[in-house]
Formats: sequence, structure tokens, C-alpha cells
Amino acid sequence: MQIPYGESHIELDLDSVNATIVEPRFIRGLADEQSGFKVACSSPIGSPPLSEVVQPTDRLAVCIPDATRPFPSDRVLSWLFEYLSYIPNKNVVIINGTGSHRGNSPKELERMVGSEIYENYRILNHDAHDPNTLEHVGDSRFGYPVYLNREYVEADRRILLGFIEPHFMAGFSGGYKAAFPGVAGIDSIMRYHSAGVIGDPLSTWGNLRNNPTQEHVRAGGQSIEADFLVNVTLNRDREITRYFCGHPIEAHEAGCSYVRGSAMVGCQETFPIVVTSNNGFPLDQNLYQAVKGMSAAAQIVKEGGLILLASECRDGFPEHGNYRKMLFEYDSPDALLKAIHEPGFSVFDQWQVQLQALICQKARVGVQSSIDAESLRRAHLIPVESINEALQAELNRIGRDAPVAVLPEGPVTVPYLL
Repeated sequence: MQIPYGESHIELDLDSVNATIVEPRFIRGLADEQSGFKVACSSPIGSPPLSEVVQPTDRLAVCIPDATRPFPSDRVLSWLFEYLSYIPNKNVVIINGTGSHRGNSPKELERMVGSEIYENYRILNHDAHDPNTLEHVGDSRFGYPVYLNREYVEADRRILLGFIEPHFMAGFSGGYKAAFPGVAGIDSIMRYHSAGVIGDPLSTWGNLRNNPTQEHVRAGGQSIEADFLVNVTLNRDREITRYFCGHPIEAHEAGCSYVRGSAMVGCQETFPIVVTSNNGFPLDQNLYQAVKGMSAAAQIVKEGGLILLASECRDGFPEHGNYRKMLFEYDSPDALLKAIHEPGFSVFDQWQVQLQALICQKARVGVQSSIDAESLRRAHLIPVESINEALQAELNRIGRDAPVAVLPEGPVTVPYLL
């Protein structure tokens, strides 16, 4: 079996292994993606057609996901601007919704959007840390000020692009996440990523009902309404399987229902060993993102079991924030969680550290990646040279007949116990 790893894969040897494959139902890509886009924008969910929403003289802000997401910006932007051909290029700004991540390089941006879009439209990286680029748009109903990218705020019309997949905190990605945290200020991001919100059991995969993380996302995003949503679903070949366009909440809800039916997989039991990935590039660019693959596996691993993660992490630890610093500062997951829950504790990236520490409390986590072994150990993880060898060693230790779950697409699949 092939496990995605960077832009290639690892051949996982399951000969004589009592393996259960846990993967989403494969859905073929649309026969004509461009025609599907036009239909979805002309007959949207809960909204007038896009051509009636955006007028010829409007200043338009279009938010796209950053380079850690596999959204096909090059294709969708091309079709969007063809659909809106009556809007002059000079009236459009494309905002790369980095949230708290680093900005993307010119080369990365060109690869993301395609050379034609890159050369003919203004594209900017959102910078959550630069107050000069932010605008206060009011207070969230949760009681904190919301700052969003000034160019996004000052536009006459705002379009959010993204894709819907299971999300380990917000239930599902997509929707208003393109705006919040996509183009939000770091103080606002910190508030909605607080220990209490992230640690709430309802802030989890596949759940929208009373999910505090999703509620913060929507409250922050709606501080200034977006005018139109363009969300897609993708299969393992990065083909578009369906569009969910229109009202940012109604279209998103419809998309989440669709993904729930294809990506959530019930399991009868927990497993002493779970092999997972972060679904390859661009999702497995760094260890911060790879926590999602760990979290998917943690849903069905036995207490004290072993998670084996294949994630290339070509960028190592992310350049942004305190993720690595926090992991290295504390000598155990217990110590990390104790610090995070101290009254008044607030450190950038603590949310990802918190989730990783919770997973490491439950199970051992072995990682095959390009990160050096010592750094992985300091991050409370087990360095693994070969997923195959580590799997065989664990089976030799606990018994050759032990059941093994394999999540080849990692966080794209949501396993849960029946």
C-alpha cells in the first residue's frame, strides 16, 4: 500500500499484517470542472448569482488559502476572473490568507495561482503581526476585539475561497475560516485559540454542533460579512468533486454535510497500532501541520498504543511562532499541558502544542520525516527511520496478530468509534 509522503510516497508492506484500511469513500472528479464552477456561481446556495453580487465598479478582495493547503487556486481563480471579466484587474486584490503562518515567497505564490494570474493581478500576503495592515471591525460576541486585513475590510465586495475537509478543531475547514483566522490579526487569533476553546471536547473532527472553535470562527468572520463563498471538495488526486458556492454559512453547511458522508469512517474497536500520514505535499510541509495526521490516528488508537506517522516535513518546524520553542522548553507533555492551563498563560502557537501534548499523553508517536532525530525527541516524539521497520518491531513486541489500522490519507479521513 502506498502512503503519501511529500510529493512521492512510501510503500507500506502489509504482508501478513492484520490490517484494517481506513480511508474516505473515493469520489470521481467532475467531468468538466470549469463548467461546474460556472453553474455553481450562477445557481448558488442561499445567495443571488455571483454576477449580481459583484458590480463592475466594485473593489474586490478575494481571499485564498496559503501554500499549506491543496486548494487549486490556479484553476479556480482563472475561472473566477473569467466569470467576472467585467471587473478591471486593477479593482482586484488577491489576499493570501496566511492566518498566523508565514507569508509565501514570490515563487510559491506564482506556483499557487499560476503565472498568468500572478503577472496580471495584485497579490499580497496577509501579515497577522503587522498592526499597520489591520483594521478594527468590532468585537466578537465572545468579548474580544476583532482585527482583519485592512484591504479586505476596505473592499466593496469580499469573496472567500477554500476547500472543505475534516478539521481537528473546527469540525470542518472552509467557510469563514478563510477570513478568520485567514486574514485576522494575531491578537484575535490568540483569543479564539485559547486553551479552554481548544481543549473543549466539542472542538473536534467532523462536529459543527456547539463546536466552540467553529463558533469563534464564524463570529470573527462575520464581524464584516463576506459577500460570496467558493468552496470545493477534493479527492485524493486533487480533482474537484463538487462546488459549494453562495452564502458563506449556508453553502458551508451544505458542503460539510456532503464531506461528513464521504470522509467519516466508523470503527468497531480501538487499535494498538495506527499508521497514518499527513496526506503528502502540501499538507505535510512541516511538523506543525503534521499534528493533524497524529490527531486523526489518535481518535482510534488504544491508550498506550503506538501511532506511526509518515510526514516529510521538508520545512522542518515552521518558521512562525513558538511551536518548536514551547516543545523544547518543557520536558514532558504533562509539563506542557500544566503550563498551558495556568491562569493568564498565553503564547503564540500554544494551541498546536496543546493538541500534540494531549495526543502524546494518550499514545507513543513515531515519526518518519526529514527532521533530525534529536529534534524529534526534544519535541516528545519518537524518530523513525522506516515506518515499515517500526511497524514490524512493534508487532514483534506485542504479537504478530495484533490489529493495525492504516489511515493512508491521514487527516482527510475521520475515524470514530461506533
